[in-house]
Amino acid sequence: MTDVSLDELGPVDYVIVEFPAGTSSFTGEMAPALLALVDAGIIRVIDVLILTKDEDGSVDAMELSDVAELGELQMLEAQLAELLAEEDVAHLAAAMDPGTTAGVLIWENLWAAPFASAVRRSGGQLIADGRIPIQAIIAAIEADEEAETEGD
Repeated sequence: MTDVSLDELGPVDYVIVEFPAGTSSFTGEMAPALLALVDAGIIRVIDVLILTKDEDGSVDAMELSDVAELGELQMLEAQLAELLAEEDVAHLAAAMDPGTTAGVLIWENLWAAPFASAVRRSGGQLIADGRIPIQAIIAAIEADEEAETEGD
């Protein structure tokens, strides 16, 4: 990350993916899917954390480098910035249910970097952003289809 000018950075996003106790099934699909995005130049992974929240609410955070067997993710480990501070971890863990494990992924959207850089050079600044949950999109499409069917 240190070889990238701040003026050239794309938007940075994060997700927290929670796995309820006893119900997660790690099929091995996540690592290749993530690495495919990296290899295609779509994203740059900035940080990865694994959080566990005990039933009493205590939280343990592990960096990817703390994981004994990284498999295909070994390639990413050397590039990570370890961006999150202890108070960031506490804030992220607040969204978790007790007894769960979560993965935190922070990435730069390389595909958007040229546009973001042009916006900054033009004097623009981001004032809001957001994400529409896929469930809301599916519900809207289904509602539209139902309205079309009823209108016939």
